[in-house]
Amino acid sequence: MDDEIQLFRDGDGLAVIGDPAAVERFLVSEGLPAKGPGTRRFGKTLGDAAGLAQTGSGFAAESGRWVKLTKESAQRIDRIGLRKSATTGLETGVLKGPKGQIDGFVEFAKGARSLKGNPAQLANVATVMAQLAMQQAMDEIADYLATIDEKVDDVLRAQEDQALARMIGVDFVLKDALTVREQVGRVSEVTWSKVQNTATTIADTQAYALRRLDALAEKTEQKSKIGELVKVSKEIETKAREWLAVLAHCFQLQDAFSVLELDRVRETTPHELDAHRIGLRAARKNRMDLISESTERLVARMHTAAGTANAKVLLHPTTSREVVHARNHVEVAVVDFHGRLGIERDQESLEARRWKEAAVEVRDKALEKGAENIDAARRLGTETLGRAKSATGKLSSGIAERARRRREGDGGDGGEGGDGEA
Repeated sequence: MDDEIQLFRDGDGLAVIGDPAAVERFLVSEGLPAKGPGTRRFGKTLGDAAGLAQTGSGFAAESGRWVKLTKESAQRIDRIGLRKSATTGLETGVLKGPKGQIDGFVEFAKGARSLKGNPAQLANVATVMAQLAMQQAMDEIADYLATIDEKVDDVLRAQEDQALARMIGVDFVLKDALTVREQVGRVSEVTWSKVQNTATTIADTQAYALRRLDALAEKTEQKSKIGELVKVSKEIETKAREWLAVLAHCFQLQDAFSVLELDRVRETTPHELDAHRIGLRAARKNRMDLISESTERLVARMHTAAGTANAKVLLHPTTSREVVHARNHVEVAVVDFHGRLGIERDQESLEARRWKEAAVEVRDKALEKGAENIDAARRLGTETLGRAKSATGKLSSGIAERARRRREGDGGDGGEGGDGEA
């Protein structure tokens, strides 16, 4: 008897539906995690909403798994050869293999019940997968905020802008709505009425945070004195981290709103569900690009400031090093932030950046040591020159004295005395 599993893949993850044991065997065979971070279960509610109460293998969707794909794991799935829907962009396939064999899922099942011919159900599946991906991103941002220990609420409360203060309330409202959704299995009109205006506040806060980052970047301009650069760099190092945390929080709340929004569209205008999902995906990418441009601009300005400091390292070894260190810390914070949001524009890995930071620190110490050596060489040179001048002075005095005595001997009586003196 064969096992059958249904596969769905989009740009973010892979959904595997089937008998729990078969699902786990497939994930193991492909080197994918069966549980833990980066995996989520297709719950019964989500399965029902997606029209996946039963699959070709006859098992409920709640037995399936969604797995976030990395670049490497996506390449492994490529070789399976899933079939892509031109309408939804979703790749699908029903695989079969000998029951109990880990490496048996290599053949497409003939005549298996597939959703390929049902665009509405494919749109539902694609929507559920998009929601799972956003929920995963929300969890990762929560971990990020916990790791950097930034109290976003404190930052928001410290601002005079009322829209920022309202973000705290938005957080509570969206969390409550997600809790109700999980219990009820849908977003009712009552729930939607409570959250539908929160997107404006989130957008206002994101725009404000981006403006604050741009203002920090601009502070490095027109600062050529090393003392001014040190002061500004330290301020940027502290404030940039806070505004990155606010931006991450905005992104998290926007994903939460989008999860609820997709449920509401499914409920009210299901024929628009697929187009709406694609539109939300494009809008999300636009937000990421905007954030990426702003943060990269900040790092570029910090690089310029560090370059100015490095040019003056021999004159100001200690203060120049402080500017370079601030630049390194800001850059690492931005790369970490990009990684948590899934921004991949022209960035090295966080580990590479940290290695770079360590390497720069070694270089700075070498420059500092070199500056000390130069100072020592200068002192030694001055002392040597002083000793040389002193010796030269003494030598000159001796020569002058002997010349004087010769002149006196030549002009006096008794040449013998003069010959004897010589």
